[in-house]
Amino acid sequence: MQTRITVATTGPGLYEITEEALAFVREARVDTGLLTLFVRHTSCSLLIQENADPDVRRDLDAFFRRLVPSADDPSMGWVVHTTEGPDDMPAHIKAALTAVSLSIPVVEGLPALGTWQGIYLFEHRERPYRREIVMHLSA
Repeated sequence: MQTRITVATTGPGLYEITEEALAFVREARVDTGLLTLFVRHTSCSLLIQENADPDVRRDLDAFFRRLVPSADDPSMGWVVHTTEGPDDMPAHIKAALTAVSLSIPVVEGLPALGTWQGIYLFEHRERPYRREIVMHLSA
């Protein structure tokens, strides 16, 4: 079973898609399997992270902004690829440091996420985008 979802982003940050994944697995009525998520873009990523305290999402975003600043920052003078602006190559670097796909076991009809775990699209670009994620369930 397979589906695609679109996530509208408004700028950098983590956008939770846990409910969409849960609904997909519930509809499939698969007791045991493997849920795979894949984002079809090179300037955003996917991750599993705490979904209880929003400070975690803010701190992660702040960390990645410090780790890989905008290409117009003096420390990024070595960057050549700026075709779509100063956030272009930094977004690709952030995506390379994280994941574009996730695999989550399905146990007793649900993704086997921990108590405080959520599934997120991690947007690395400054302007709004519509990001497509493919979800595939193997039984």
